[in-house]
Order: sequence, then C-alpha cells, then structure tokens
Amino acid sequence: MTIQVGEKIPACSLKVMGEKGPVSVTTDELFDNRKVVLFAVPGAFTPGCSMTHLPGFVVKADEIRAKGVDAIICMSVNDAFVMDAWGKAQNAEQIIMLADGNAELTRAMGLELDGTGFGMGIRCKRMALIAENGTVTHMAIEPPGGIVVSSAEAILEVL
Repeated sequence: MTIQVGEKIPACSLKVMGEKGPVSVTTDELFDNRKVVLFAVPGAFTPGCSMTHLPGFVVKADEIRAKGVDAIICMSVNDAFVMDAWGKAQNAEQIIMLADGNAELTRAMGLELDGTGFGMGIRCKRMALIAENGTVTHMAIEPPGGIVVSSAEAILEVL
C-alpha cells in the first residue's frame, strides 16, 4: 500500500556518497526533527529526470529552503556512485543525492515502478513529498510520463 499523508517515513538504511565512498544513512537521520522535501525519480541520467525534474529543484532550492525546509533530498533506485556523479553533473550541491540501490525505501513506501519492460528493473515512481519530523504532510505521485505535481514549482505552492 502506498504511503499516505499522516504516516511515518518507514525505517530504512540507504546510501549517500561520503568523502571515501558510500556511507549508510538512515531515514531517522534524514527526517527526524526536520522539515524535508523528498522527491524521487525513476532513474538518474534519464531524460525527464535530467532535463526537468532535478534541475527544477536545483534552481528553486533557495526558495524552497526559505519556506522553512531543512533538507531537499533526491532519491532514485540507483547506487551511490551514480547518484553522486549525477548530482555533480547537475550542480546539485545543495541537494542530498540519496541512493535507494535495493529499492528498500521505495518498496516500504509502496512506490514501486516496474521498469523491466525497458530493461530498468524495479524503480521508484516519480513523486515528491513533504515530511515534518518524519511524518508525511504532503504527497504527490505523478501519472506515467508526468512531471507536474512533483515539480519544484508545485512543491513551492504547497509549502
């Protein structure tokens, strides 16, 4: 079942790139006692994700933070090396590039996207959420092919 407004972000361990390689980070560390915008993309370096979704959050990061957001997180079912390289290629220093390499959080939130027909395996649906102290306060899941309700502009409107 898909995570809903009012529910807690599931407890999971994911990866981010550290100075010496991938580092584990828990959802508790990312979300507890913070206001967070998390957006997920089907894949790093894919066209819609690289041309529209992530760039929107890069451009609007200061405006989003000005609304009281402590962290902006981009998540994909990719490894930490890919997420780090993609973040660098997109000048996304102000965004946490979160690797859900085994789709653990994606599955726990009920956001699986079956991309096996495209050779991509299980991915995360394109979405964005706002969480306060680990509880979802806004949830926006895109229909296939869309980048509207989960865009940086749409998130700014509800902050």
